[in-house]
Amino acid sequence: MLGPQHVGQRVVVRRIVGMHDERPVFSDILGHLVEASETHLTVRARSGAIRVPISEIVRAKPVPPRRRFTPTESLEAAAALGWPAAERASLGDWRLRATDGWTQRANSALAIGDPDLPLSEAIDFVQQWYRDRDLVPAMSVPVPLFQRLDDELGRRGWIALPVTQVMTARLTELAFPPFADVPGRLALATTPSAEWLAAVGGRKGPLPDSAVGVLTSVPHVRFAEWYGEDGTLLGTARGCVADPGSHWLGLSVIGVAEDARRRGLAQRLVAALVEWAGSLGAEKAYLQVEQRNTAAVALYERLGFTTHHVYSSRRLVG
Repeated sequence: MLGPQHVGQRVVVRRIVGMHDERPVFSDILGHLVEASETHLTVRARSGAIRVPISEIVRAKPVPPRRRFTPTESLEAAAALGWPAAERASLGDWRLRATDGWTQRANSALAIGDPDLPLSEAIDFVQQWYRDRDLVPAMSVPVPLFQRLDDELGRRGWIALPVTQVMTARLTELAFPPFADVPGRLALATTPSAEWLAAVGGRKGPLPDSAVGVLTSVPHVRFAEWYGEDGTLLGTARGCVADPGSHWLGLSVIGVAEDARRRGLAQRLVAALVEWAGSLGAEKAYLQVEQRNTAAVALYERLGFTTHHVYSSRRLVG
């Protein structure tokens, strides 16, 4: 049983909340112990302070200290900083993100660490959080690290979207091919041009006003552009360095107009962003690509990227 020496610690308290078919019904309270007396315990949970009589308590114990993030969780946390949602909240270690429905990454709960709630209650909380914002409940789940969660979402009817591959490389180990003499010019801008936004909108769908915040609200960012001889924008890419230690270059929104492909333009854009990030002290790069996009995966593999992990995307439709 907990005592005054545990005040201030994270604890879990199992109590009896009723009877069903002559059997006790239990409920768990997870939070910080704020009071311990001979007659009751008071726990500050997410919903507020809860006072539990000792007579109702079946078991009460401290919660072990939080474990350190695995490399997969650490990279996912860094990537979340590089694609910041307009609205952000936390459920324990889980990240809740909402941005007018634009992109799965900016409108899904990222499952890393511990949600500080039993799994079923954590899923219910996520579901309600998104419905309160008139958004489809969605989750991004690194697997197999959180395979149990992904399986539970599947049982509850959450639809599986295409699996996303997270690929990484050390900047010094990236190998770019000799670039052919292609007419045109490359530019790196600190803000996305109207042409850049239009090109991205053509691939990802119309951009809400909040999308610009996702793209720009990071400590360091560059928008790479390749223009043809006639001034037409043919290629786009975004690079950011957003993690606290400035270790990671995050690459995203890499795309080339269909009639300008196979000229090495994507590699040129990536190379320019790698050089820029290296000047800031970044050491490694990551990118996220749908596993079914085999052409893009093959391109990144040729440059030197390897698969770090994958994550499952789930949505609750209906």
